[in-house]
Amino acid sequence: MLWALLAPALFALITWQVAADGPLRGLDERTGRAVVGHGPARLTELLADLGNTQVALPVLACSIVLALVRGARRRALYAALAMATVPLLVVPLKAWIARPGPLTEAIGHYPSGHAATALVAYGAAALLLARPGRRWSWMMPVAAAFLATATGIGLVLRGYHWPLDVLGSWLLFGAVLLPLRPGALRGGQRPK
Repeated sequence: MLWALLAPALFALITWQVAADGPLRGLDERTGRAVVGHGPARLTELLADLGNTQVALPVLACSIVLALVRGARRRALYAALAMATVPLLVVPLKAWIARPGPLTEAIGHYPSGHAATALVAYGAAALLLARPGRRWSWMMPVAAAFLATATGIGLVLRGYHWPLDVLGSWLLFGAVLLPLRPGALRGGQRPK
């Protein structure tokens, strides 16, 4: 699939720009400074909190349990492993890039762990819960995309991350969810 090749290439380009203090980083920081503090504070904080593990992981855990009950063991295991990759990749990248945040000199903001957590947890949950051919099944991925996007918007508007911190996380982990598409993993749930 094209996305599986394009996402890592774009992630590498953005990471290079952020690490090398390239022109894309300058544009990112100007954009971030221009939008920080916009929007209702309570709402943007709520949106940013959607990426907290205390919020996102229980959603994923419930969907994994339901997938196991439905007999989709491989898909449930893959979803758990996809979530486990978030800290395994994000933590060393944050240390290596050492990017300061919008409102702080503290380093370790690229890529966004909260954006990655939201994307993987809600995306995997949606793909586990969606039942192809069912009337409202299409709403699961739409809801997951909405939650991940809302989280990213909240993180940027609250000044917790630069826009590229969020976009980098989405690119890094977007391809991780591809194997959870219905029918992608053999031995997954069979249609009834």
